[in-house]
This record gives sequence, C-alpha cells and structure tokens, in this order.
Amino acid sequence: MTIKKRVNQLFKKYGTTDPFEIAKIRGIPIIYRPLGRSYGFFTNYYRTFTIQVNEDIPYKKQLYTIMHELGHITLHPEINSAFLKANTYYMTDRYETEAHEFAIEMFYNQEELKNVTIQEATEEYGVPEQLLIKKFYT
Repeated sequence: MTIKKRVNQLFKKYGTTDPFEIAKIRGIPIIYRPLGRSYGFFTNYYRTFTIQVNEDIPYKKQLYTIMHELGHITLHPEINSAFLKANTYYMTDRYETEAHEFAIEMFYNQEELKNVTIQEATEEYGVPEQLLIKKFYT
C-alpha cells in the first residue's frame, strides 16, 4: 500500500486531517522539551507511544515534526531509528524518507497549508526540498 493511501486511511479512520487531533484520538501525548539540535522523536514504551518535540524550534517546524513522527508511528512503530543510528551500523535512511513522505502527504492535506510553496515549506517548516521536488515534479 502506498504512503498516500496510508495517510488517507488515517484521515478517514479518525475523521480529521489535523495531526494534533489524530495524536490525541490515538492517545499519543506530545511532549515539548529542549532537545538541542534534534527536532523531535517518538518513543514506544510497552506499546505506549509518545512524541517528543523540541520546544526551542518555531511552531511551523514543530508542526511538521509532529507529522513526521506520526509517520514513524504509523509506518514502522517497532523501529527505533534514533537508537539504530546511534548504536548500530543499520541504515535508517529508508525509514526517515518514508516518514518524510508521510508527513508531506499530511502537510498538503491541511487546508491552511495547501498553497504553501516549496520554498516556504523548506525554509519555514523544515520539509526536505528533494522530497518535495520528487512529489511535485516526478
């Protein structure tokens, strides 16, 4: 199943496109705290998910980070890519790319974000430019 279909299923199941509302309905707390250079990550502790978001980054980047972490939780909840990256030689690029693609699908389904340009998305929200170009030009 494509990532776009997974995102649309999520919207249909929860009756909203709002990532905050989806997290709330799914019982996933969003915790804001200082995370240094990291935008955020998710934890899975005994099948209880939490999204941690850097409180020191602008709201727009926090919003995209939440969408990205919902992508990880939805697509591969059993994978702790932060742990794998820090403690193994396992390549996590595929998981990160998929989470970004998921977040981009969520992003452009938000009514207030539908007309955001690629430049605005990359500069203000932190969306990877190469994945936006892939979405819109391939």
